Order: sequence, then structure tokens, then C-alpha cells
Amino acid sequence: MENSLLTVDNLKTNSLFKYLSDANLQTLIKILREESYPADTAIFQENTRGDKLYLILDGKIKISKVTKYGIETVIAILGKGDFFGEMELLDDQPRSARTSSIEHTVIAGMSQQDFDTLVKTNHIIALNMLKAIVKRLRAADQTIVNELDRTVDISKQHINRLNLLIEATKSVNSTLDLDRLLEIILDTSVKSINADRGTLYLLDEAKNEIWSTALHGAEVVEIRLPVGKGLAGYVAKTGETINIPDAYNDARFNPDVDKRTGYKTHNMLCMPMRNRDGKLIGVFQLLNKKDTAFSKADEEFINALSMHASIAIENARIAREMVNNERLTAVGRMASTIIHDIKNPMGTLRVYAQVMKKKSGNEEASKLADEMITQVDRFVTMTQEILDFSRGVSATNIKEASCTEVVEGAMFFLEKDLTKRDIAIVKHLNYTGAVHIDTDKMMRVFYNIAGNAADAMPKGGTITVTTENLGSMLMIEFADTGTGMPDDVKRKIFEPFVTHGKKHGTGLGMAIVKKIVDDHNGKIEIESEMGKGTAIKIFLPL
Repeated sequence: MENSLLTVDNLKTNSLFKYLSDANLQTLIKILREESYPADTAIFQENTRGDKLYLILDGKIKISKVTKYGIETVIAILGKGDFFGEMELLDDQPRSARTSSIEHTVIAGMSQQDFDTLVKTNHIIALNMLKAIVKRLRAADQTIVNELDRTVDISKQHINRLNLLIEATKSVNSTLDLDRLLEIILDTSVKSINADRGTLYLLDEAKNEIWSTALHGAEVVEIRLPVGKGLAGYVAKTGETINIPDAYNDARFNPDVDKRTGYKTHNMLCMPMRNRDGKLIGVFQLLNKKDTAFSKADEEFINALSMHASIAIENARIAREMVNNERLTAVGRMASTIIHDIKNPMGTLRVYAQVMKKKSGNEEASKLADEMITQVDRFVTMTQEILDFSRGVSATNIKEASCTEVVEGAMFFLEKDLTKRDIAIVKHLNYTGAVHIDTDKMMRVFYNIAGNAADAMPKGGTITVTTENLGSMLMIEFADTGTGMPDDVKRKIFEPFVTHGKKHGTGLGMAIVKKIVDDHNGKIEIESEMGKGTAIKIFLPL
């Protein structure tokens, strides 16, 4: 056979034919059949019948078994000069393992009949085979011991991970305060997988953003990223896990943040946080695992922690809602009592004011009477709005109105009070057309926003009111020169009972503002910077 490896020199290297003469080897060549197998090819399967002995002329093979869990365990690796397949010929039982080529391999096969003849007639071959089998048994014993040690080590690692997960679960369920809970979840995830630092982002579906908070000096600042931007944003969009073992050799990593902060990122793990329904609610971003890169075991741990963390977050949100609902119920009872108690006195004051206006004949007195009527109506309306909000009642009386007249009317009454507080109103009313709104409720929106702006300027300042036609939307902006608000307050400002920088009020003003704007199918945005003021923009459909 041309280019055949079946030569006397090759057979001399085989342990089975040690001490055989060249003449004997030349005879053996005549009964052997050469076969070739590419890499990763099965030579025979477990539980099949065997009828050949194989000699390895070149390459490597592995003998392995597959457990009932589908895990392959390698029993032996054999190379040039070894033989295999003898067990089935000796005990006449099906093959007990699978044999496959590791690399391109050339073997020579000997039939069972020829094998039986050789073993019976040549004691040297029988002795060589016995020695080889004993050697393999010793190696198999060591393989089993090594496998048992490996299994024990893996079991210990799993137990340690399980204990770590139990402790982590205890930590993330230790509080119902959402802000504190997010700190605990991040701290637990960083310590549990031996990372250096990390960020936990939550998904804001309404804004299609992910957000987190970070300590910047003495101030807590909010970080927001559009879904899809950066690695964390990509994970939020796709739900994929990104494990980068070498950040600066990975095209997906953007080193600009490192350049700005001076922090050097070596490796990174970005993973989705999902709730019990599998819905993505946030993203873990963990940096610089100490001494090595993040492993599959780290991914599995964070994935398991994610479920418990999401449940804890959900519970914290439910608890917050329950507390707010209880407080709203109490406020509603209070508002109901006030309305009941003041209905008659306020009605009487209003009638007296109307009589005074009719009988005075004095322009100044007439204006004062109008002011009294307006303030009485404003007080009753405000109390009724608090009662409606606490009960979840939502009713609007939307009609066409002049935008300029509504804004000018609100500013006319506000200016009297604001002037006393050394606050000027600057108007840029660039839209003079019609708008469909509930005038009374929108007046309440303007009063609440202007009132908060005034509270933020205890030493006086300016409120600039701007209207702009944005095509399909009308923008009404209130911009003040006040103290501004921190990001954590800005993020919660539309939640019930959130106040900042004042001792009076119910904390429902901006929550009511948001509700009214929502009822108009509009939206509201806040821009604020500490020490530079706040701008609140209302967008209403035209």
C-alpha cells in the first residue's frame, strides 16, 4: 500500500509486539488492515459488539463514557504504539466505552480470529497484553480517584456558592426601603463574586432609559443612559450577557469613561436582572474581578441572585405603594372633613363678597371682593382636588381656550403674591392660539408649579414663563432662578408626599400636577441643577 504506515518499524513501537522478531512482524503485517480517521470522529460506540483489535500507527484517540446526565468522562488517552479493543475480544461482551479520534489518526485492525490465534500460539504477545492491561487498570484507578476528587471539589464549590446565595438572599430581603435595597443588592453582588466595583441600573420603561445613582463628592447624582447605548444599555435592549475578560482588547469596550475618571477597567461582566416572569427590570455592570476574569460560575451566581433581588425590589415597591395609599387615605379623610366643615362658612364668605362688590360702588373695593371670591374658590378647589386625588377620582372638563388668556389669567393672580416675596415674572408667550384644556385644573397646575418655584427662592428671584408651538405639541415652561434640586429628589418629585426645601405643604402638589397633565394626554419634564434653578416643561397636544 502506497504511503502505508503499516511497516515493521512502526509495529516495533507497539507495546503489544515488544520482543518479536522482524520475521514475525512481517507476518503480522499480512493480517492487519490499515484505517484512517479524521479528528473528532467516532471509531466505535459504547454497547456495540466488537470484532477487532486496533493498533495505533499515528495520532491520538480517547476512550470515554457518557454519564446519565450527559457528561462525558475521559477514561484514557492513547497514542502511537498503543492498542485498544482487546477487552471485547477477551470477555465476549459489548464494548464498555466509546472510542474516538482526537486528531487525524491512523490505526490497523486485526480480526478476532487472528487475535485468538496469536494469543494462543505466542506467549510473548499474551504476556505483553497482560502487562499492558495491568498498566491500564492502574491508570484507570488513578483516573477514577482524580475524577472523584474533582467531583468533591465541584460539590464543595456548589455548596459554598449555595451558602453564599443564601446569605446574599438574606441581605437583599433585609429592608423594604428601595434606595437602601439597591445599595445592598449592588454591594452583595460585588462582594459575592470578588469584583472591585459595579453599578446596578434599573429600567425606566416610560423613558426607555436605564438609571442608577452614584456618589459624586458629598452629593448623590443620578446616571441615565438610553436603552441601547453603551454596554449596559445594550444588555438592557437585548437581554444578553456580556463577559469581557480583557477590556482593552475588546472592540465593544469604550475606554472614554476610564480616561475621564482615571479608573482602569481590566475585565467586565454585564448581565440582565430579571423578575420571576423573566422580564428584564435592570442591568448589573460589574468591573475588575480580582486576580482573574469573570467565570461562568460568576454568571450563574449573579443570575440566581437576580431573581431574589427582583423579588425584593418588587416587595419594596409594593410596600412603598401601600404606605402611600394609607397616607392618601388619611389625607382623603382629612380633606373630606375640611370640605364638610368649611362648606357653609366658605359659601357665606363668598356671598358676602358678592354683596360687597354689588353695593360698594368703589372700584378698589370691587377688586378686593373679586380677590376674596377667587381665593375662596381656590381654597375649596384645592381641597377638593386633594380629596379627588386621594380617592383616585379623575374627571376633566376639556374645552377650547385661548392659551394666552389662561396663562395671563394665572399670572395676574400669582403676581400679587409673588411681588411681596420679591419675585418677578417674565413672560415669553410665543404661542397665542387655542388649546384644548380643563382651564380650572390647568390653573391649579400653574399655581402649584409657581408656588414651588417661589419656595425655592426665599431671597427673591425670577420666574420665566414661556409658551412655544412645537408643531403637534404646545410647550409651557416655568423656569426659576432658585436653589435647584438634587437628582434623587428630581427623580421622585412626582411621587406622593415628596417635598424638598420646605416645611409646609402636603407633598401632593407635584403628584397632582402630574396627574392633571396625564389626564390631558400630555407629559411633563424637569431640568434642575443645584444652585442654578429649575425648569419645568409641560407638553400638551394641540
